[in-house]
Formats: sequence, structure tokens, C-alpha cells
Amino acid sequence: MKIMLKTALCLMAVVMLAGCERPPIETVQTGFRGTGMEQIYNPRTLAKQASLNTAPAAAEAASEDGPKAKDVYKNVQVLGDLSVGQFNRHMAAITQWVAPEAGCAYCHNVQNFADDDKYTKVVARRMIEMTQKVNQDYKAHVAETGVTCYTCHRGNNIPTQVWTAPKDRLYANSLLGDLAGQNMATKAAGLTSLPSDPFSPYLMNAQPIRVNSNTAMTGVGANANRASTKQAEHTYSLMVHMSESLGVNCTYCHNTRNFASWEESRPERVTAWHGIRMARDLNNEYIIPLTDQFPANRLGPKGDVAKVNCSTCHQGAYKPLYGAKMAKDFPELQTLAAKP
Repeated sequence: MKIMLKTALCLMAVVMLAGCERPPIETVQTGFRGTGMEQIYNPRTLAKQASLNTAPAAAEAASEDGPKAKDVYKNVQVLGDLSVGQFNRHMAAITQWVAPEAGCAYCHNVQNFADDDKYTKVVARRMIEMTQKVNQDYKAHVAETGVTCYTCHRGNNIPTQVWTAPKDRLYANSLLGDLAGQNMATKAAGLTSLPSDPFSPYLMNAQPIRVNSNTAMTGVGANANRASTKQAEHTYSLMVHMSESLGVNCTYCHNTRNFASWEESRPERVTAWHGIRMARDLNNEYIIPLTDQFPANRLGPKGDVAKVNCSTCHQGAYKPLYGAKMAKDFPELQTLAAKP
């Protein structure tokens, strides 16, 4: 009997400690003393993340002398003002960033490189423009670090961290009934029972991110009840996503004594504010309009295209690739080029 009791107690201890991390755990103060604004890090997790966030070395810059790519190659709609040498260097970089195994054939008909018969080429062209857009218009978020195709792709044809609208689960069983898009332990919500799609309202649509309200149950139509418990849970689900995407806790942006106060928040909150709008802009201006280009097997359960969120670039690091300034080696990605 005693052995069984000891075994039961040991099993109970294992279950209770399953969500804990073994020491040492490191803390870094990020705000004023006494405010509890500290970041908590696990050195073992950081070591693993570091190996996943290493930027590849850039090839030596090519000469800008010589004929332009648009004058030598056919159907060059972006990057055509680069010299042939610069253009070929960039194509080699994209191959390394996006399709290291398939090579040129991933996007091109190698019998006729001018053809647009592969959807991947059409998409890649637009993604180059999207990258230029980020570096040109969203310095409030990416600063001078900038982004390249590798920031999201990391050597994969499809970025590992993208999202589509989840399949409706209206009636999981007769007891729970309508789940209202939550009460399921999903990865998108940090394995919590929070709403499983915090992305559609905020990173595609422009729903206000609100928790506090000065009045009760105000507004009509789409603006009704925007500070309800339900909306607070959607907001919290997005915040959990942002926290996990950057590998940080709430105090990276907020002073937890007053979450709503901008005056008491860190500057990183402003950077995050711009990041939310950047993701929304990229999804609506660049990615969603490409939906018809993709085959059915590349679409989500509701037929929507895979879109970006915070983890697409960050992938567990507070700065993508821990701030590696890859973009400086590719000045052609710094500004939107004029169309021919």
C-alpha cells in the first residue's frame, strides 16, 4: 500500500512539474526597478534558437557595369535595372534562400526562362516587390536591419510559419455544442482554449484591438461590443501569439501594472504596433490577391492562401535572425523599383 501511495505521489509530482523548466533560468531587467518588467530566458532554449537563426553569408557583390538585365533577358519585370552580373547574383541568392534543392527549376521553365507558366515564378516576382515594400515603407518596424526572402523562408519553399483560416468546428460533440472558434487547445493560441484564429480579425481585417472601455455595451453593427470579454480573449490570443513568436513575455512591450497605458510601455510596443499593420498590409496588398495563382493543395481548409503573422519572420527570436543585417548586402531590395 505504501509503495502504491509513493508511486501515486511521484506520478502526481511529475504531472504538476511537467510545465516547469529546470534551472538555471536567467532574467534581464527591461524597465524601472519595482515594476517587475523583466524578461525570463532559458539558456538552453536560447542556444537552440541561435542555431536556427543564423543568416547565410552573402556572395561578393557583383559589378554594376555592363548591360542591364532587362536588355539581355526577356520578361524581366522586376530587378531589370540591375546589371547582368548583379541580376544573376540575386537569382543565385533566391535559389539559396527559397529552393536550394530544386534550384532554378522551382520557379522557371528551364527550357524557356521567360515563360510565366509556373505559378511559383509569378508569386516569387510579387514577393520580391513585397520585400522591397517592407524595406522602403516599414522602417518603423524593421529599422535599418531590413528583410530578405531568407528572413521568412530559411531555405524552405514555403515558410514554416504561416497561417490560414482554421476549419470550422461548430459541433465537436453534443456536450460542448458551438465552440465559437475557441475552447480548443491550438498551436495558434499557444495551446490554450483562447480563440484559435486571432489572425483574421487583426492581421487581415482591421478590427480594433481593445480590452478596456469607458462605456458599457456601446456601438451598433460591426462596432458593437468591441470591449467585451469575448473580444478581450481574441486580443489575448493575439498577444500570446506575439509573445511566443518573439520568445519573450508580456513585459517586452508592456508594463503589467497598466497594460493599456502607452506612457508606461516600452518603445518596443510602438514597434509592435507598426508590425501588426505591416502584416495586415502585406496580407491584403500582396498575398491575398495571389490566391488564384496557387493550386488547391497550397490553400487552407477554407480555400484561402497562406498568410504572414509575427512568427513568419521572427520564428522565436525577438529580432528575426537576431538582427543579422542581411538586407544591406542586397541594395536592390531596399526600394520599390519602377515597373518597365
